[in-house]
Amino acid sequence: MRLRISLAAEETPLSVPVQYNHLLQGLIYHNIDRALSRWLHEEAHTYGQRRFKLFTFSRLFGKRTASNGRVRFDSPVHFYLGSVDSEVLGSFAEHLLTKPAVRLGSAGCRVAEVGVEPEPKIDPAKPVIVKTLSPITAYSTLQTPDGKKKTYYYAPQEKEWSESLVSNISRKAKALDWSTDVDKDLEKAWVRPYKVKSADQKVLDFKGFVIKGWTGLYEVNLPEPYFRLAYDAGFGAKNAQGFGMVGVLDNWKEGKGA
Repeated sequence: MRLRISLAAEETPLSVPVQYNHLLQGLIYHNIDRALSRWLHEEAHTYGQRRFKLFTFSRLFGKRTASNGRVRFDSPVHFYLGSVDSEVLGSFAEHLLTKPAVRLGSAGCRVAEVGVEPEPKIDPAKPVIVKTLSPITAYSTLQTPDGKKKTYYYAPQEKEWSESLVSNISRKAKALDWSTDVDKDLEKAWVRPYKVKSADQKVLDFKGFVIKGWTGLYEVNLPEPYFRLAYDAGFGAKNAQGFGMVGVLDNWKEGKGA
């Protein structure tokens, strides 16, 4: 399930730092029920030693200019929030509608609109072409000869990219205790670059940590329930930090749906 949230700045243009993912994440956490926020932050869905918050959000959309480390948007702007947990989306929508004055960092905003996005139409018999609404990141943590840990981020052209994304979807399904043979279901699954160029690599700073991700168009071959899971919760890693949200290309028109 997915929400579309439109914000009107108290003072225009809306000015935010170029690295604003943490501001959107903070807006989300501060506008859901306190107990639910604590559960998401500290517990969430678990599989083994991993915890999955199973929500993701997009970049901000709107007419924009960037200079001197800041992005300035003409008001209003909008973004999308997706989650497998209807309680998260319901709590967020209720808070925004009852207390429509919010802050995005130091900028005051009024909630202009909160709407539920229609589910995308897909043909289960065909691969789906998706457009990134926030960068997808896939990585492994490696150990160097001197014993230090190093994060290696995969590029879409590497076979490990698809393997990492499919494995991530598998773990998310297992964290939800799906009563099915997940590994068998995903034997023939893949995620491939469809239209991706070198400029689609994005290097973001999230609270001092560098995260590399990729935008662009991708071809996705997943059984429908797993595609819906990744659509709601995000593809790849770092979803709750604003990575891995996609829109189905045939359904997508910027500002008119995700």
